[in-house]
Amino acid sequence: MSIASNTPTGWRDWFKPFARLGYGARGAVYLLLAFFALSAALTTGVGGDAEDAVRFITQSTASAILTPLLMISLAGYCSWRIVQAVFDTDDHGFTPKGLAVRSGLIGSAATYGFLLLYTFSIWWGANLASGGGSSDGFASTAAAFIGAGPVSLIIGSVFVIVGVAHIWKAIARKYRKYIDASEAIMKWIDIAAIGGLCARGVIFLIIAFLFLRRGFAGQQEDASLSDALGFIAGLPFGSFLLGATGVGFLLFSIYSFSEAVWRRVNVDIG
Repeated sequence: MSIASNTPTGWRDWFKPFARLGYGARGAVYLLLAFFALSAALTTGVGGDAEDAVRFITQSTASAILTPLLMISLAGYCSWRIVQAVFDTDDHGFTPKGLAVRSGLIGSAATYGFLLLYTFSIWWGANLASGGGSSDGFASTAAAFIGAGPVSLIIGSVFVIVGVAHIWKAIARKYRKYIDASEAIMKWIDIAAIGGLCARGVIFLIIAFLFLRRGFAGQQEDASLSDALGFIAGLPFGSFLLGATGVGFLLFSIYSFSEAVWRRVNVDIG
């Protein structure tokens, strides 16, 4: 296709790789979560959550490079999700189903925006020179807000919808229409996408259950990814199920990296 000479397309030139970096960041986070879950399956622990993955990156010896890169990548992913939702780049439309999908995209942007702010809080605390500057202030404030009963019910309901949507997306292979890859490559992406999306969907449903239990019964326990992994570990054959979850996270990580390369990033929005 020819490039329009007078149309200012400069921002598109940098936004596409910016968005792809975001998929890469999601892949990196889930790769670490897979490591945590598989390690826990082989020991007595219950793994870790996305904040633990971020902490692992920010406290590594290469954190001076990795942490800013992670923040930039997460910002790219959040920005892309917002662009997808607001400008309807994937043509979901204004039907109830389309609006639900677009709302889910906003929810995804909010989730990874939280992770971005959490990463920044750790990075900022580490750079406040020596001493014990707490990096948990932001997380504590957010946890207090989320702990409110009505908020827990709303969040739990959202997680139910998102969890079911992930599993349906995997079973119906809805992800295929957004990926530009040869059929030979798609065969391998199918394996990663179906396994990864189903694993993520199940985790979201477990988190939804924990949130709803908190909201209805006034339970004060946390309802995070780490708690969901702990719930799985406490089931019969918990170690096996935790290992299967770790494999699912690994597949979702591979799926995310494949999206970083082959996902159609449509920014022709105006």
